[in-house]
Amino acid sequence: MVAFFIIRPSHGPKITTVGSEAPDLQLTDISENRRRLSDMKGSVVFINFWATWCESCIEEMPSIERLSRLLSGNSQFRIVTILYKDDLSRAISYMKQNGYTFPVYLNPDESAARSFGITGVPETFVLDKKGILRKKVIGPAPWDAPDFIQAFQNLINEP
Repeated sequence: MVAFFIIRPSHGPKITTVGSEAPDLQLTDISENRRRLSDMKGSVVFINFWATWCESCIEEMPSIERLSRLLSGNSQFRIVTILYKDDLSRAISYMKQNGYTFPVYLNPDESAARSFGITGVPETFVLDKKGILRKKVIGPAPWDAPDFIQAFQNLINEP
């Protein structure tokens, strides 16, 4: 008996792993302005995938808002939250109801989620100033906790 195996190369996007360069994704903000991740090089970039239907996402939103307010004056730190499989009008309403001011981006073709290999929400990725993925966190986290703030400051202070 002879067996044949057909091996097909993967044609999907390469999944970004810790220590590798993040893909140059194009995102659209809620005012339909387009931004690329490469435009943010030179800054530490906090990328969070979330949805209003996700209880864990809702749980961590206040800490993301506090993080945003703590570091908003630093031009070398950017927050990018990406709405995932959710309705934009619902998200805008949620943001207004809670007084959240951090930026929300859309990626309707979900290329960002595929490139980062997300398995659900919330998932957060931290890029250094060179665009290298330095940290991946699955699930909610207290982003305004002193240890996270110090870690962000350390990345900001890197050459």
